[in-house]
Amino acid sequence: MSIILHLEPVSRIMIHRRKETGGRADMTQEHYRIIGGLGSPYSMKMRAIFRYRRIPHLWVQQNMETRKEVAHVRPPVIPIIQYPDGTYHNDSTPMIYDLEARHTGRSIVPEEEGQAFLAYLIEDMADEWLTKMMFHYRWFLERDQKQMSLWLAFDTLPGEGLETIEGFAKTFRDRQVGRMALVGCTAHNQQLIEQTCTRLFELLEAHVTGKERYLFGARPSLADFSIMGQFSQLAVDPTPCDKMRAEAPFLFRWLMELDDLSGLEEGAWRDPAAPLSPALEGFLQMAGEVYLPFLEANKKAYEAGEETFRFEALGLPYEQGTFRYQVKCLSELRHRFQSLSGEAKARLEPALEKAGLLTSLSAPA
Repeated sequence: MSIILHLEPVSRIMIHRRKETGGRADMTQEHYRIIGGLGSPYSMKMRAIFRYRRIPHLWVQQNMETRKEVAHVRPPVIPIIQYPDGTYHNDSTPMIYDLEARHTGRSIVPEEEGQAFLAYLIEDMADEWLTKMMFHYRWFLERDQKQMSLWLAFDTLPGEGLETIEGFAKTFRDRQVGRMALVGCTAHNQQLIEQTCTRLFELLEAHVTGKERYLFGARPSLADFSIMGQFSQLAVDPTPCDKMRAEAPFLFRWLMELDDLSGLEEGAWRDPAAPLSPALEGFLQMAGEVYLPFLEANKKAYEAGEETFRFEALGLPYEQGTFRYQVKCLSELRHRFQSLSGEAKARLEPALEKAGLLTSLSAPA
């Protein structure tokens, strides 16, 4: 593909580091550069995190010039973030934790290790399952295909004229629609994807109109930002935008606020000894019913050398291509859970057992 866009739910990719001796002349030691796009959920996620954490940065809308600049980065997906030392990075989750190590204050990782694990689990599910909702709604219907392919081309080709924009839009649209079976966004899987989306709309609408502003208390976590990244696209694309406005209007507004929380005072994390909120219980339930079975089916197929896999969740069928990256996701979830202290595990195990997660998370990583 001739342009850098992160619009596929093939997920986050491993971090890429390369020192650029001939970097941009305007690069300073104080600023990061986020080379991203308004149509990229992971770009919106990372920009919102930089804003909330008040880390100096420049937002650079991807274009033909930036494509040449980062042509060496593989896979060619955004956001690509250039660090002050000139290196380029493009996997959102490792960057979140790297930024935590580099910059103090306004952390988005809960202090208590059990809550930190839950936030990681929800972030992972958002990046790997909620992204299917984004891709499905963007490319399933003619209405969304047409508008979003044109918008994405417009973002990438400013000043190039309507004919060029329309030509690229058609090429890109054909490519993305052609990938739908590989990533699981098909008519066969439509019911499961849309049903889980509806459940999350209901869950989050109840949460954001309740007494806790964010999933882990009075401050946003990496889980909130990952949800925001994926659902920021549903709030823009025509069909899911209509759905969100009708079913979850306060969630719609919450997403807009999350985009820039630079002015939010640093609040407190929720009490880890308190019972889980209905929202957290709901996310764990979905992880137990849908997300972990999805990861396990993918892992089994990958180890058997199969190109596709299938499983059933909520009484509905699902089938897609096998991905190595999601094998790593399952391994990392298990490793993080099994590395928790005995005290943190004891606090989480009843909720994890209730959600049907404990056996899977306790299996060998």
